[in-house]
Amino acid sequence: MAFEGLADRLQGTIQKIRGKGKISEADVKEMMREVRLALLEADVNFKVVKQFVKKVSERAVGQEVMKSLTPGQQVIKVVQEELTNLMGGEQSQIAVAKRPPTVIMMVGLQGAGKTTTTGKLGNLLRKKHNRKPLLVAADIYRPAAIKQLETVGKQLSLPVFSMGDQVSPVEIAKKAIEKAKEEHHDYVLIDTAGRLHIDENLMGELKEIKELSNPDEIFLVVDAMTGQDAVNVAQSFNEALGISGVVLTKLDGDTRGGAALSIRSVTEKPIKFVGMGEKMDALEAFHPERMASRILGMGDVLSLIEKAQANVDEEKAKELEQKMRTMSFTFDDFLDQLGQVKQMGPLDELLKMMPGANKMKGLDKLKVDDKQISHVEAIIQSMTGDEKIHPETINASRRKRIAKGSGTSIQEVNRLLKQFEDMKKMMKQMSGMQGKGKKKGMKFPFM
Repeated sequence: MAFEGLADRLQGTIQKIRGKGKISEADVKEMMREVRLALLEADVNFKVVKQFVKKVSERAVGQEVMKSLTPGQQVIKVVQEELTNLMGGEQSQIAVAKRPPTVIMMVGLQGAGKTTTTGKLGNLLRKKHNRKPLLVAADIYRPAAIKQLETVGKQLSLPVFSMGDQVSPVEIAKKAIEKAKEEHHDYVLIDTAGRLHIDENLMGELKEIKELSNPDEIFLVVDAMTGQDAVNVAQSFNEALGISGVVLTKLDGDTRGGAALSIRSVTEKPIKFVGMGEKMDALEAFHPERMASRILGMGDVLSLIEKAQANVDEEKAKELEQKMRTMSFTFDDFLDQLGQVKQMGPLDELLKMMPGANKMKGLDKLKVDDKQISHVEAIIQSMTGDEKIHPETINASRRKRIAKGSGTSIQEVNRLLKQFEDMKKMMKQMSGMQGKGKKKGMKFPFM
């Protein structure tokens, strides 16, 4: 999980001060010492840490905190606000040209995930913003770069403009924009060449593409796992090209998160998007306030709701609600729900978005892997149609057959049947309470 190490340290630190009725300057000083160490361990830029600690300290010993009835809570509020400001304050929206197409240059070093991110961004623009993007293969130097973008485009059913590797990237960009205008594409995403390191040739070519295409955005794609190197790369590209924003890849794999906390302060350019996994839909808009809340263990309900809205079929949800009311919920329904939850992401990550999740015992040890979910799916798929509707008919011999057919153990089959039965009992209780609630004018939020 992104920021996991930092989140653990900061949550432990603020927990000590949360319920205090009185707070002294010594308390604030001690807390800031631990915060400083936590940030440095997370690989946050030293100057950024120094500035952050100074701002929080000044506010934490001010009148708004010291004279508050809940000073502990006020200090935490200050930390959250300054952490949000550190990452940019508000979400930075993607540009929209007055006269389409909107041109976006994707730049960065080799290995940062630039080509894949170009495809992910095109996918997000189409699915979430109802746009018609054109991907442009302008990296003519890296072996198979053009083929990679074409493969990504085919996988996502997105058009890719290519002129091979014998035409200059500047000419490719020019022709791509012309084609986009002819075919009414409203976004052009130019996948430019990268290098293993920054050099004059790379920057010279990117400047030429910039001058010709007059991009509305220049997104620098950097690997969050590289820590402070990502900040140095961002600084260099910004000085040479004047980037408009940063896309951080592999943030899901960086437990420190120092790059995300440093880049905004060092470059004064916003983090626009973050890559949170390998799947082609695992690119998210970056929300500083939500990320600050997650780091401090306050949850991220808005992101959780957005994930649900994007992945849960509304009609099926209504149908499921009716089945819960009438107690006709079957293993087929369970399998369908399991598939929709899987699309939202890892269960342990979803739970961490809930407010107060950091206080839940055993959450840090919870890890539902794909193998476990696959076992559950295999067990259900090994049942007959009648068994899925009437699991009470599954006797000992049938359990043995299901276990053998699914490649699991009888114990796993028994466990799933018991869990399913418990779930149906819970639904029955909720249904009963719903009936009583109606008489008293009450209503359950999900009913």
